[in-house]
Amino acid sequence: MVKIAKFLLNRKEPRIPFTQVGYDKIVAEKAELEAKRPEAVDHLKKAREMGDLSENGYYKASRQQLNFIDGRLRRVTRLIKLAKIVSSVNDGTVQIGSTVKLKDAAREYEYTIVGGYESNPGQKSISHISPLGHAILGKRMNDVVEFQAPSGTKTFTIIEIS
Repeated sequence: MVKIAKFLLNRKEPRIPFTQVGYDKIVAEKAELEAKRPEAVDHLKKAREMGDLSENGYYKASRQQLNFIDGRLRRVTRLIKLAKIVSSVNDGTVQIGSTVKLKDAAREYEYTIVGGYESNPGQKSISHISPLGHAILGKRMNDVVEFQAPSGTKTFTIIEIS
């Protein structure tokens, strides 16, 4: 049992890659959560003073809000602690931070390759560990990449890297 505890204490957690923009967003979110927390604590204190907690909806909502803020604050703090800011070096290969234009038989696509915790396909940023991100990582212009998507095998040509 002691050996397990020592292992857990000495274990290094893997670093989480972020672009500078993604890192700045989580730092800003942490500051925002820290600013909201005192108000949530005040709401909870006022709700407790109202009396019977078993039928107090304001108390339950206030407690739920504070629990959400505290949980999110713990997660964001951990992400900041483990963050590794990756700066893109323009050596002609696709890396985290690169913006890539791809072409298939039908049309062109443009994506920015980011760390796993900052991806948002709706805003054209995909994770380096997504099937497409993983397939194009390290590739050069005019390389043809093929990967397995949920809808089947996809083939793209890299037409621009910036």
